Amino acid sequence: MHAAAILLAVSGFLPFPSYARLINIHAPSTQLNSAWELRVAPQLEEHSLPSGVSPAVFGLSEMVSGTMNHDSLLEGNAELRRHASVIKANVIHYNSDTDFAEAIGNVRIINNGNKFSGSDAHLEIGASSGYITKPQYYFGLSGGFGSAERIDIIDGARLVVHHGTYTECQCDSSPAWYVKATRFNVNNKTNLCVAHNSIVFFQGVPIFASPWLLFQLSKGSRQSGLLPPTVMTSSSTGLAISLPYYLNLAPNYDLTITPRIMSRRGILISPNFRYLSQIYSGNLIIEYLPYDHITHTKRYAVFFNHRQNFGHGFGGYIYYSRVSDKTYPEDLVSSNSFLLRTQALYQQEIGITYNNGPWSALLRWQHWQTLQPLIAPYGLEPQLNVKYSRHNVSGLDFGAEVDATRFSISTADALESTRCVFNPYILYPILRPGYFFTPKIQWHFESYNFPTTNSRDSYQIQSLNINVPTLSLDSGLILDRRVHLFGRDYIQTIEPRLYYVYTPHHRNQRFAPFFDTAKSDFCLANIFEDGNPIGNDCVADINQLTSALTLCLLDPASGKRRSRFVIAQQYYFHNQGAMFTQSRSAVQTEHSDIIMGSSFRLSSDFSTEQAFQYNLGTNQLVRASLGFSWSPAERRVLNATYRYTRSNIKPSDKLINQLVISAQWPLARRLYGVVRVNYDINQNHLIDAMMGFEYDEKCWSFGIGLQKYTNGINSFNQAFTGTRILAQLQLKGFANLDNGLVSQFQASVPGYQPVTPLPVPQNRFTHYQ
Repeated sequence: MHAAAILLAVSGFLPFPSYARLINIHAPSTQLNSAWELRVAPQLEEHSLPSGVSPAVFGLSEMVSGTMNHDSLLEGNAELRRHASVIKANVIHYNSDTDFAEAIGNVRIINNGNKFSGSDAHLEIGASSGYITKPQYYFGLSGGFGSAERIDIIDGARLVVHHGTYTECQCDSSPAWYVKATRFNVNNKTNLCVAHNSIVFFQGVPIFASPWLLFQLSKGSRQSGLLPPTVMTSSSTGLAISLPYYLNLAPNYDLTITPRIMSRRGILISPNFRYLSQIYSGNLIIEYLPYDHITHTKRYAVFFNHRQNFGHGFGGYIYYSRVSDKTYPEDLVSSNSFLLRTQALYQQEIGITYNNGPWSALLRWQHWQTLQPLIAPYGLEPQLNVKYSRHNVSGLDFGAEVDATRFSISTADALESTRCVFNPYILYPILRPGYFFTPKIQWHFESYNFPTTNSRDSYQIQSLNINVPTLSLDSGLILDRRVHLFGRDYIQTIEPRLYYVYTPHHRNQRFAPFFDTAKSDFCLANIFEDGNPIGNDCVADINQLTSALTLCLLDPASGKRRSRFVIAQQYYFHNQGAMFTQSRSAVQTEHSDIIMGSSFRLSSDFSTEQAFQYNLGTNQLVRASLGFSWSPAERRVLNATYRYTRSNIKPSDKLINQLVISAQWPLARRLYGVVRVNYDINQNHLIDAMMGFEYDEKCWSFGIGLQKYTNGINSFNQAFTGTRILAQLQLKGFANLDNGLVSQFQASVPGYQPVTPLPVPQNRFTHYQ
């Protein structure tokens, strides 16, 4: 018998219709009693053919005629099956000598997840080649479909569609968007489709045309080519159009070149190079404007980030950023830039790290580009920091930090120095059911060497040494019980806590400089820290006790916290003498303000948080924050936050009295509104705001937003404000034209949910026939 033998099933031999059906995906496999016996398979699976074996061809129809081992004519609901290919038609003529089949009338072809239907088809079965006239088709990789005058099937992976259309809108007629081209070259192996002389239609209107258009059939693969353009208008740049070109240079690195044409500024070129390997990764971004029509200068910004693993615990990194001038951030930053409009510090740093067991080390050089009017911070030339820590060694935790740093600064007549720090510590945590008690002692050794070029009268000393110990005792109880409230069971916990810290006064600290030190803020997040400022320049002389009480309600089934209330206060047993800034000493009081905080999660869709700081001496509210979030369903969220900070708590503090409201909510079927308002109640002034709309259809979406932004103080010490229009058009599964609308919605509205994407294409067995 010929290798491509035909098994004919006619009405007299096998009753029509005879179809094997998958009736239970969990059905167990059964043993075969003969070579041709059918069985119920537990699931559909891919089966590759052994090398050198040709698959058999099976035929099924109501009537069959022909010559044995030569040709066959199948008439009436005819089917021809070979491996992963199925041909169905009213009439099929198959010649086993040439392995050629002709299908006429109501033709349907299923091949590796792709489906074709047309009036007639002419195919070479073994080579999976041929053509179909007047076809409609469906691609299983993308879920896309269309129609054409003719399809040429080159082989099992390649197709050529002549004068056809393509869309992923799953509708019976009139798709919202489609691509029309004189020719589509489809390659299922590379998952790519090339459209020649193509036009993109949206709602029947042509919106884009290109002699050559490439797109992916399955998402996730990469290919060089133009990316969707973005359009933006703002008060700073005018109308700006960006057209990125993506270069897939290798599997582990790529390059995106984005020209940005700005009506008010000129043409800015921005290459973005990314690379990745098992031992290193990084990216380089450059923005270059050869000539700014407003400033009449060339302008640029550079960002470089590199990380590398040298092995055996060693690593390294480079972080470099720089701009050409002080107004670059407010003039030229776009929605997809690595810069921020308020950014005034640009870090330039290189370092080597080491991490192995209890040891960690960092050696780095650090500089800053500082934009006016900000005061330049100190650079590190270099800094060596080594840490060692061990836990539960005979019940003890201990460790130490060694830091040696040379501080430099470009400011004229500013103090420079070399500082060495040694901070050892040891603690003995006692943890028992219901309570804990942790005594700790640490020491702060510090030494400065001042160069003779320092001209400040207060720093005419050549060296300074500081030697200060700190003792702390942390203790608390954890008590719990079961309670029944509001018809539900909870676990209630009561957690009183006392934290005592003592550091004696060291008189030499009044000469200590301030290179990297700032006073930590007084809040619930750090109330149980040791009270020292951030940095190593100064150790506060402390003799204080922190007391706090925490009440919680827990869900006994899930352990989730449903409510929490905290109240805390610090008590000072002597006045502090250490300076926290060069111009102002610590506040001389007997106790701190009272801090209170609470949070409630009444249900999975509603939560609220509050925090207060109250001064008992002046009977004034110092700080307050109240907020809630309600999200009853998908793409429905309402947030409200009130913030208050009394002015003149510190010399730099200003009155804050703000109300922030943000929401995403459906306005009509498929139409959603997005809004954010940040309002200054004290000055009756709108700080920033955004209002936008999104319309979400099954296979496309459109959004538009108007934003007013205020980015603090610019380089001229003036409030910098601006407006811009953001928009997005998403042809789902094909292209996304977005100039920053979605990212701005996400940043402005906590809990914002973007539009619903197209469902993931199902596997080829979904439409198995």
